[in-house]
Amino acid sequence: QVHVVESGGGLVQPGGSLRLSCVVSGIDFSAYTMGWYRQAPGKVREFVATARRSGEIMYHSSVKGRFTILRDNDKNTVYLQMNSLKVKDAAVYYCTPDIVHWGQGTQVTVSS
Repeated sequence: QVHVVESGGGLVQPGGSLRLSCVVSGIDFSAYTMGWYRQAPGKVREFVATARRSGEIMYHSSVKGRFTILRDNDKNTVYLQMNSLKVKDAAVYYCTPDIVHWGQGTQVTVSS
């Protein structure tokens, strides 16, 4: 059974930083492309970043240069380091190994 658990969200001021973590169990973690997505109220869930098992990384244009995705295959964990946060980054952030299995998400609030 696949289990996905995100953590690390919180309230931060504009310009601040947060690091999200996501632990996945029940799969061969190293074989999967890990992705971060986010969903703001009233909006569809959108792609944020992915890290392929090959090492290839992709970012949504709105976060490129500010967010960094990192994976630790030994810990079955993927991270999302978020710097220079903006109000528009506020959302529930989710990770997934296959866009089928999702965690409960972690809330990121950016406000002064």
